[in-house]
This record gives sequence, C-alpha cells and structure tokens, in this order.
Amino acid sequence: MLLNSLVILLLFVTVKSFSQIKHGLRDEQGRHIIPRGFVINTNDHKGEVFFNSDDYARQVRMGANHQVVRLELGKVSEFPGGKVEPNYLLKLDSLVALGKKQDIKTVFKMTVYGVDKFVWEEFWENKDDYQYRTYINAWKVIWERFKDEPYVLGYDIVNEPRKLKMKISYKVLTDKYLIPLYQRIIDESHKINPNKKILFQSVFMNKGEKIDNNQYAEISSPINRKNIIFAPHIYQSNVDFIKKNMDRFDRESQMLKAPILIGEWGFPTFAVTDTTLVGNWGQLKYREMYIRTAEVFDRMGVGSIKAWFLGNRTMQNFLKPGPSTWSIFSDKTDAGTVERKYITDVISRPFPQAIAGDIQSFFFNFAKRELDINIIADNSKGVSKIFIGANRHYPDGFSIIINNDFIMYYNPLKNVGLELHKTTKNSNPSDFIWDEKTQKLTVFKWPENNKKYNIKIVPGLRNF
Repeated sequence: MLLNSLVILLLFVTVKSFSQIKHGLRDEQGRHIIPRGFVINTNDHKGEVFFNSDDYARQVRMGANHQVVRLELGKVSEFPGGKVEPNYLLKLDSLVALGKKQDIKTVFKMTVYGVDKFVWEEFWENKDDYQYRTYINAWKVIWERFKDEPYVLGYDIVNEPRKLKMKISYKVLTDKYLIPLYQRIIDESHKINPNKKILFQSVFMNKGEKIDNNQYAEISSPINRKNIIFAPHIYQSNVDFIKKNMDRFDRESQMLKAPILIGEWGFPTFAVTDTTLVGNWGQLKYREMYIRTAEVFDRMGVGSIKAWFLGNRTMQNFLKPGPSTWSIFSDKTDAGTVERKYITDVISRPFPQAIAGDIQSFFFNFAKRELDINIIADNSKGVSKIFIGANRHYPDGFSIIINNDFIMYYNPLKNVGLELHKTTKNSNPSDFIWDEKTQKLTVFKWPENNKKYNIKIVPGLRNF
C-alpha cells in the first residue's frame, strides 16, 4: 500500500512538473509571455512626474517588459472638477512611445484622482445613469486614442473599488454592482477593439477588514466575457499568508476563466527601513518578505507589476511606524535613480520574458542564484527572450546549460559575448545572443522544434 501511494505521488509530481503554467499570456505571435514591470504614475503629491528615455532603459535593465500607467480620472472625464486635457493625452502618448521604443507594452489603469470629489456610494447608486455613463465616456477617450496601437495591451478598468459605508456585504456589492459594471464596460470597450485585454480587480475592503489576512474581497461569480485578465493586488507583509492569498486568487482565476497578472504588489517601505538592516522594519526583513512573495509568483507562473517606478519626493504618513512609500528609488526626485536594492534586486530577478513555445515552469533560486526553466519549443512562434540581469545577479559571470549537453558561458572580464563550452549536432551557438545593454538573452531558434528543454542559468564560468 505504501509503495502504491509513493508511485501515485511520483506520477502526480511528474505530471505537475511538466504541465504548462496557466497564467502566462500570449502575444500576437503566439509566444508565451510573462509580464513584469512597474506602475508608472503621471503625478505624485508634489505635482507632475516626467520620464525620459533613460528611465525606460533603466526599466528594461530591471526586467520590465510591461508598464501600467495610472490614469487620473479628472484629466480624462467630465466629472465635476474634471475635463479632458489635451496636454495630458499627449503625455500619455509619450509614455506609450517611450515604452514601445524599449519593447515595453502598456496597460492603462483608471484611478479616481483629480476630480472635485468621488464618492463610491454615489457611484454604485448611479442615479440617472450619470456616474456609469460619465465613467465609461472617460474610458472611451482612451479606447479611441489607442485602439490601433499594438503596444497598448489593454485596460485595468476600475482601480481598487470600495464599499465604504454601504450597508451591504462585499459579496452583494460584487455580484449586484461590480460584476454588471465590469460587463458593461467590457462590452463598450470591445465595440471599439475586441482584441484589447480588459483587466479587473476585486473590492478593496475597508480599513481593518480582512479575510484570512487578505484585504481584497473574493469574487465568486463569473464575468462571462472574453479577453479578460484577473489583476488582483497583494500587499502582504506576513509571509505565512502569501501563498494562502495567492491560492485563493488562483481559485477565483479558474472560476473566472481569466489568467492572473498581479496588478500591484510589494508592501510599502518605511523611512526607517532605508537606514536599518535588522528588526521588524529592517532591510533584511523586507528582502525576505519580497523573496517569499516572488517565489510564490514564479511557482505559479504569474506576471507581476510593482508599484511604483518613482523617486521619493514625498512619503505618506498614515501607517506605523511612520512615513512610508511604495517608490522603489530613494532619491528625492520625481523619476529617481538610487535603488532601494534590498527590494529591487528581488523585483529584478531573472525570468523567461517571452518564449517561442510553451513555458512548463520556471523558478529563480535566490540562495543559489540559479534560474531553472522548462519549456516545449515551437520555433514557428519567433524569437525567445530571457531576462538574466547579470549586472546585479551574475557579476562573476554566468553559464547557460541546456539539457546538460549544450553549454555556453559569459565572462564579464571579456567583451566577446557568449563563449561555447559544449554543443550538439543540432545546436547553433550563433542563435543565442547576450545583450549587455538590455541584460537579456535572445534565442533566435531552439536547436529542435517541439522538444522539451531544461534551461539553467547559473553563476560563474563553466559551472556545471
């Protein structure tokens, strides 16, 4: 009996390890995509934020292939105090163009900032259909402007919807108000371009209200629409609840028939963290917290967007133990260049960005600094790209081991690209290019089509 149980367990593990991850997306070529990147704010508490091409080159070198641009409702709508501002739309054009130049795709996310006031209770009441109609009209400005831009992936339609003082349950709010609104917005968007992805979130519960330490209410009813992506947020500081929270999101994803892309993540850092190594708010604690979160993401194969790609001109002061921020840079400028490396080295970990074929699994082992990827190759889908981030993870060089019989390595002391250690008759080393500028490995063609490959990136030269 024990032997039979072990055999069943081993069969389960084998099937599980070679089953395709379900949360990756597909691009126009059919490549398997893992989206990663940052929330891009158009303003902060001190005013407008501006970015240039260097900022976007920096994003690429941190592993970004997507950005989520936060829209200000007051600059694209006719809500009281708001208006459609042509210069703001030009700014959005520039952010899309800056991303496109660096092969970064854009998602737009609507926030309710910039109007005289936005009252969630009045929004759900939707008297005379004014609230919903005006909100959807704001989106139509964006949908029409970017309907033919392939580098705009889609739209995150309602950011962190709230219940606040409504005398109903979160389930009733979700089923009676939120899901029908989502369906209406999706239908209107798809009239303009049905191929754009629609991202959606769950209700952000009132302060202090949680279920299993998860402040985002569960969605238990289907949306029944195509081209949708579940984009929950997770700001979890207790490592014991990270997997439990993500497992719940996974169950919701299956019911919704929508892959997961984590729309925001990463517990805010405090001013004290920048100057403290140990303790509850020290950098070592944060590094562990972020690593544990990243490990869960990678095991599930989900993409993730980190808040915020900003400098630290200002901090918020509503959390204990004092001023805090989601900004990943610590210098007091709008864009920022001084990384909070105790979190950015985790955010910028190696991963398969785009694979011609199917990604079966991937995982970056922080302790060993090893990236392990399992794929099934399909060269008809085009070029594959793997972000390695050697400048921060492999200053001692790295080796690329493919099925243990095709091995290359990169020596940072030389300027000769990849060097060959071992090959097979079907392998062509010239199909594998290391780009120091973007910190990516580009694979123009896998040695054999429809074949399973295990790719390992390990530290050091000829380290097998």
